[in-house]
Amino acid sequence: MNVEEFRDFCLSLKGTTEHFPFDEVTLVIKVQGKMFALIPLDNPETQITLKCDPERAISLREEFSAITSAWHFNKKHWNTVFIDPMISRDFLCELIIHSYALVVAGLPRKLREALD
Repeated sequence: MNVEEFRDFCLSLKGTTEHFPFDEVTLVIKVQGKMFALIPLDNPETQITLKCDPERAISLREEFSAITSAWHFNKKHWNTVFIDPMISRDFLCELIIHSYALVVAGLPRKLREALD
């Protein structure tokens, strides 16, 4: 899975939009205005940073050396995933869906209902 495939998969989820709020090299994916994925466009390594609940973040970092704390935000709540052969496309899609669902669950009811 490359950066463009990440982007396309994230944008296929209902209510998602893309933004460049930090700089022209970091693509931010939001659902109803809340960030759930960051894609650095200037990094030679394929990677994506995803919102994650704290317990799952710790578990994933212990299981996969390709998953690290994010370099920004609250490190307990974000993971940077470096793509390597040990991580399957299906697993990456599941990580993205988990991050999306986590953010959607925290939205006010009206915004959640708009996604149904």
